[in-house]
Amino acid sequence: MSTASAPLSIPQAWNAGALSIYQRLLPASFWKHLCRSNALRQNNRVYTFGVVIWLMISQWLHGHATLDSAVSELTRGLPLTFWPRPCKRLRDWLDSKKPLSGHTAAYNIARHQLPYLVVKACCASIFEQLTSEIRSYWEPLGMPAYLVDGTSVELPSTEELRCLYPPACNQHGEAHWPLLRMLVAHDLQTGLALCPHWGAMYGKEAVSEQQLFETAIDQFPAKSLIVGDCNFGVSSIAHAADQRGHMIVLRLTGPRATHLLGGPLRDGIDQRITWTPSAFERRAHPELPKDASVCGRVVVSMVQPSDGAQPFLLALFTTWNGTREQFLGIYGRRWQIETDLRTLKGTLQLEQLRCITPEMIGKELLLAMAAYNLVRAVIYHAAQTSGLPPRSFSFSRVYHLVQVYAPAIAAARTPEERHKLSERLMHYARQATLPKRTRKRPTYPREVWPKPQAFPPRRA
Repeated sequence: MSTASAPLSIPQAWNAGALSIYQRLLPASFWKHLCRSNALRQNNRVYTFGVVIWLMISQWLHGHATLDSAVSELTRGLPLTFWPRPCKRLRDWLDSKKPLSGHTAAYNIARHQLPYLVVKACCASIFEQLTSEIRSYWEPLGMPAYLVDGTSVELPSTEELRCLYPPACNQHGEAHWPLLRMLVAHDLQTGLALCPHWGAMYGKEAVSEQQLFETAIDQFPAKSLIVGDCNFGVSSIAHAADQRGHMIVLRLTGPRATHLLGGPLRDGIDQRITWTPSAFERRAHPELPKDASVCGRVVVSMVQPSDGAQPFLLALFTTWNGTREQFLGIYGRRWQIETDLRTLKGTLQLEQLRCITPEMIGKELLLAMAAYNLVRAVIYHAAQTSGLPPRSFSFSRVYHLVQVYAPAIAAARTPEERHKLSERLMHYARQATLPKRTRKRPTYPREVWPKPQAFPPRRA
């Protein structure tokens, strides 16, 4: 394809996939209203807010790709709807007079100049609109349900980041990579993710998962059901959720459940209690009111792990007026948040960031979650047409389909060809279901495999 003909045939190419969903959720009217309401002004240029955010999302859609790959996608061609009023440089490009620059400097500057509040507003709007479309999946419970958990992310070793996000430290000294702690919350039925919250994992300004949860709780849709493991099974979390009208299903540690019940644990307990903070929790959370208490139920049941391990007593605290079987069924699906974290850190390559400024770290974390949600939206559409639940689809397979079919759809010459490729993409997306294994896969012990090293360890 020659340079002269490429810009004329490509701009109207994208009709399906992640880009079409992005443009449907964030049309030109959204950017106009956002700039007007926040007193923002952007010049008539190539790298507008919408273009920069899409290119940053595209990098995550291609496995944390480089800046050069994002600029290459721009020069290949984007829909003209990104530029309601094309600047002179764009008009010259469309008229085949002068091609756009393939250097990354202008894009990199635009990334850094992109206001953080614009990124946050875009990610929140994507989540809210997608959430409004999945209300049909709330029917079994009658409410939105979210799984919460925390994880860590490695950062580049710069002086500023090491100060804000200190690395781990043990008897052998200080580690090399700064670490941040991130809290995520994913929809139980569809896997859609709220905007993450993060903070330092070590150091004087370290924040716990419970503290991050208390800052993120106002982000949940009204009257949500929140499911967490024993790390969240504390009275401050229960009180914060109850005060905002949310219901909870939280796992309790054995000693805490024994203290709340006033006796030993046994199978079949289903007891109503009033949970009040202990003296230790009041010292840790002085903001709790004196009459802070949460009314709920403690349910204890003997459960058999799916990996064949020894049965154990599972203690849950809940404020949801459900049945015992519903409590156990909901908490039994908590492991899905672990696979979601594996998807974020393994498939999207969120395990380690490359940006070196705190503001860019915030933008990258938010847009990585936006890219994840766009793939989940494709899965949602495939689930709608196939009649299967969204969680029964493989994220990685649909993710790879989006990667493979995106260039083909962009290069299509006619609407018929684009429609045919789009239908083929959705056809294979509907086939991307998780395998139904008839036998259990072997489990492996939680041990660290030594890594052979040819060089001695670096000493501080």
